[in-house]
Amino acid sequence: MNTRNRPGRHVSPQSAATRPPYGLGTPGGVLQGRQPEMHVAGAAVEPNPACTMQGGRLCRHPLTNEMENRRLLKHEETIKGCFANIVPVLKRIAGLQHEPDFVEQAQAIASQELGFELPAHILADAWVSDLNMRALYGESVMRMLRFQAEQVTASNPPEAVGTEESVSFLLDCGYHAVDISPCSDGRLKGLVQYILRLPAGTVQSYAGAMFDVDANVKRWIETELMRFREGRPVSADAGTRYLKMVVYHTSSSDPAHEGCAAHDSNVIQAAEKGLERLREFRQAIENSFCCGASVDTLLVGVDTDTDAIKVHVPDADGDMSLYRAVDNLALYRQTVNDDENTARLKVYQAIQAANTQSGWGRGNGEPHEGMRRLIATLLINNLSQIEYVCGNWGGRYPDIGHNERFISVGEGFEEFQLRNLAYFAHLHTVEEGAPDLDVGIRIFKKLNVSHGLPIPLAVHFRYDSRVPGSRERTAERCRRVKAAIESRYGELARQGLLACGMTVQDKRAGSPIELIEASGG
Repeated sequence: MNTRNRPGRHVSPQSAATRPPYGLGTPGGVLQGRQPEMHVAGAAVEPNPACTMQGGRLCRHPLTNEMENRRLLKHEETIKGCFANIVPVLKRIAGLQHEPDFVEQAQAIASQELGFELPAHILADAWVSDLNMRALYGESVMRMLRFQAEQVTASNPPEAVGTEESVSFLLDCGYHAVDISPCSDGRLKGLVQYILRLPAGTVQSYAGAMFDVDANVKRWIETELMRFREGRPVSADAGTRYLKMVVYHTSSSDPAHEGCAAHDSNVIQAAEKGLERLREFRQAIENSFCCGASVDTLLVGVDTDTDAIKVHVPDADGDMSLYRAVDNLALYRQTVNDDENTARLKVYQAIQAANTQSGWGRGNGEPHEGMRRLIATLLINNLSQIEYVCGNWGGRYPDIGHNERFISVGEGFEEFQLRNLAYFAHLHTVEEGAPDLDVGIRIFKKLNVSHGLPIPLAVHFRYDSRVPGSRERTAERCRRVKAAIESRYGELARQGLLACGMTVQDKRAGSPIELIEASGG
């Protein structure tokens, strides 16, 4: 396959000789002087799973992009800090509800501490009975979501996000489209931006415990039609392929309980099901569209305790095995004391070694050069994320389990790519998305309902402003999904333990999030 056959207009503005290779790390520097927080399991403190700290010195990998690590840490602390501030602020407001000027005081505190005002009608009714804290909490989460999305968009406008280099890199690897299906689990919500370090806009990501083969075939058709009609991102004769990735996960600290809830924390089952769907997708394309309609597939595992990935390396036929993979946590340990060149070489050697093994993991030769380059880049990018967790949390996140703030229902928010911020149930109707949604509700019964807090559900769909009536139809879909959720989980709704917000957004990059009222609007 020709992995470099693409129109000249897509060539990066920098020459291949001068531009830095995308994703291959930067020279080592100094991480922020933040004291690592060790995960406590029972009474014992587990050691850093990536490397041993000697004399209090943090491990520093030679390929770590430390500037990006600092930027991502600031982003994570800002967003999560704002959501974490909701409960303390509402507790403070609750203590003032019988003051004569309660409404004025409450709004002043909310504006100063949260960045927005609270619903006036909820505050105004506090004199009749106790303040409705459940409704106030649910509305605060929804308003914080919209407020933070506006802040993220303002600080990172679409025109400021440089994706030219990464698109060129993917085309050089032989891929005109990359579609990723991670589990709905909130611990994978930072997959693209943090774990894999792929810029927004270069890949499509649709979460789901088990991706829908038919829906994915439809997306493949839309992508290929775009190439035939508009030559985007390359023309149909460019010789590139469509790459479909599936991401499963486990927990190295507590694999029997903190793995994938949809697969009862059975990592083998989760990986097998992901691999099975990839094979079905590939077969569906080849059966339906005959010769030349090949796609590449890739299976990736994530340890949500450390964010380390395991890449299942395809062979020359594109086939994968659960027993043929590169464990990036082990690769981190093997390369942390090397210089940059030696570390990069060992990454490529690890990929090669995976394809030369015998036994159950034996394959038929090596994948094509483009696939090897892509896997190497994902591994090197992820080395920065492993060090990100090492430098800030001692190698293992303190919240190894679920700690999400809301359930994102529908098409999700591109503005938020953060671990454990949201559980994502990608769906068009509640009936089709019921399995993922049921898992999310079960998780939030433990996180919120057990403490008397409602489950915030952000119903969000995108419309195409170029299509007449698209916004109105999308808004109506929001209302149907909201009604279906409240019907399916009727007991929770009757107790005021469901807080559903509805929003829509134009598909154009950087479009604002628009609030949808229960009727009209």
